[in-house]
Amino acid sequence: MKLKQGDLPIPSDKIHQIEIFIDGAARGNPGESGIGVLIKNSEPDREITKYLGTKTNNQAEYTALITALESAQDLKDKPIRIFTDSLLVANQINGLWKVKHPEIIPLNKQAKTLFKNYKDISIQHIPREKNSEADRLANLAIDEYPS
Repeated sequence: MKLKQGDLPIPSDKIHQIEIFIDGAARGNPGESGIGVLIKNSEPDREITKYLGTKTNNQAEYTALITALESAQDLKDKPIRIFTDSLLVANQINGLWKVKHPEIIPLNKQAKTLFKNYKDISIQHIPREKNSEADRLANLAIDEYPS
């Protein structure tokens, strides 16, 4: 790659960065639910869908995070950035909000335990419109479940 004047080289730590987009969906709250996970830059990219049955939206969001962390174990030595449109999940995992709901406490603990397996990992909130692929996968999990 040839740089033009004014261009900055891409930092080497960003070249091999893994991006994971996660989403949980529930039709009704609680209701039929599913998760979608997109793991990018993993050669090849990975798409995960999973039907969960009757869950709340927050349970589905946490399950998407846990599934992503379990599915990316082989990438644990690479920098990983997780993106979610769930402000609750991002802020609870980052320690900004307390976890009070009794059904969410064990999911939060499980996710935080899995985070410890990774060398360089972070999670951040993104707007819903920037998470459309994970949202599509989560809804696909519900749509394709045989009724």
